[in-house]
Amino acid sequence: MNIYAPYCAAPIANTKIPKSKIPNNSCDTHIHVFGPEKHYPYQAERSYTPRDCGPKKIFELHDKLKVERAVIVQASVHGTDNRAILDMVKLSPKKLRAVASVNQDITDKEIEDLHLQGVRGIRVNLVDKGGMPFDSLNEIIKISQRISDLSWHIEFLVHVEDKSIDLINLMDSLLVPSVVGHFGYTKTLKGIEDDGYKDFLSFIKDGKCWIKLTGPYRISQEKNLPYSDVFPFASKLVENAPDRLLWGSDWPHVMQKNKMPNDADLLDLLDQWVPDKLIQKKILVDNPEYLYDF
Repeated sequence: MNIYAPYCAAPIANTKIPKSKIPNNSCDTHIHVFGPEKHYPYQAERSYTPRDCGPKKIFELHDKLKVERAVIVQASVHGTDNRAILDMVKLSPKKLRAVASVNQDITDKEIEDLHLQGVRGIRVNLVDKGGMPFDSLNEIIKISQRISDLSWHIEFLVHVEDKSIDLINLMDSLLVPSVVGHFGYTKTLKGIEDDGYKDFLSFIKDGKCWIKLTGPYRISQEKNLPYSDVFPFASKLVENAPDRLLWGSDWPHVMQKNKMPNDADLLDLLDQWVPDKLIQKKILVDNPEYLYDF
């Protein structure tokens, strides 16, 4: 084991039955697949080492949650080796899509092959070690030109309020939509009045950016559910961009250092974040259906 990449805690095995009733064709837009490590090895340059959390466990989880569609997102530990996510999509190609990781050396033929295998976007992780596969931010703009005809998007894991990255200008320069996870990944300690986050809220009104309501425990100051300090972030996002919101489980919750949440409880939070059932349907069904081409 890489001593600088310690093993993560395992997710809760016995998922409860959610209290909330979600609509047919609901989609989990942010879930990872790991293992077995001997078949899908991890890159040395990484921040963590996940437990084996393979397709069988994902299908069992979604069966409990009544989630019918999913987007398998490439994790930083796999670098640009997309075999694990592609093999997962093969198991149910009509109900699964993938977000891959590539670099500037990928050929147009390889991009086309990824599209045929269910990939609908690429991920750039600007937070975790080993997650940035491009030599520069300018290379990200260049690849957006190459994937624009496929109606793909670029998903960023980034702290949106961090002005040192000039994220808004970067996203505005892309020829494809952008997606950000974890409510924008701004810690609740900074709050929705943080200048950088307010700039982000203004930017998303033009519809070029999608936001995932994922990983509330990653931004909350609270160590356990219901992560009530995240509620103002959810409310502001619903107010500013209801047609660009997505939901995801963020399973298996890698690098979770506080109490591991039950995924049924995480799904039930959506009723508190978004009490309007019509907007919930947009988030769970309509928005992902459009973005991921189901």
